Amino acid sequence: MTTGLLELPALAVAPALLGATITGRGVTVRITEVEAYMGEIDPGSHAFRGLRPRNRHLFGPPATLYAYRSYGIHTCLNIVSGPEGVASGSLLRAGEVVHGLSVARDRRGPKVTDEGLARGPGNLGQALGAQLDDDGSSAADDAGPYTIRLSPVDGLEDRLAVLTDRSVRDAVATTDGLEALLAAAPGLPSGIRTGPRTGIRGVAGGAAFPWRFWLAGDPTVSTYRRHPQALDGPPDRPVAAR
Repeated sequence: MTTGLLELPALAVAPALLGATITGRGVTVRITEVEAYMGEIDPGSHAFRGLRPRNRHLFGPPATLYAYRSYGIHTCLNIVSGPEGVASGSLLRAGEVVHGLSVARDRRGPKVTDEGLARGPGNLGQALGAQLDDDGSSAADDAGPYTIRLSPVDGLEDRLAVLTDRSVRDAVATTDGLEALLAAAPGLPSGIRTGPRTGIRGVAGGAAFPWRFWLAGDPTVSTYRRHPQALDGPPDRPVAAR
């Protein structure tokens, strides 16, 4: 995997996770939908109010897995990125099971379609057999329960070349620097769409935070559901992913 890329904050990393594969416990999923969460500058993040025992692995080194339980039912997985000590993660929202279909179906049920096996973050976690104990493990190599392999979609190469250039990457130490770096990079290709995050209340779930990314036209992408209490008012510090 591209270690240099995962040294960047989630807002820069999330689009590059589209097309990546995550493998473990007999199943491989190709990622088709993600959401970026930017820690203490993001009111939608579990780390918005700072470091806590439960969210501590969001502050971990690049490629750490942050796992949490959604509605007390399914385990959801995030790929941590950015400098260690600064919370930043990309939620894996949906994907296509490309290996281990029978294993994933045993976990999800016989009536679920192939396209629906890993559609939605809880379903993706269930298809992969994710557990809360996976929290804090590394996805950088084969030592942990899961391994992620980056395979950026067509059209991202020039953007990633700018974002991972060491001479400009140090600029992301501040919010202003991240915004400037993203603005300097080529825009996202047409095959990647962006929009508000699903099911997030307040301004973090509104149009000011278009930090959900998905592959256009892919049948495994989840249906967008706006939280009834989402707001479209401006945040204090908007950062555009372009």
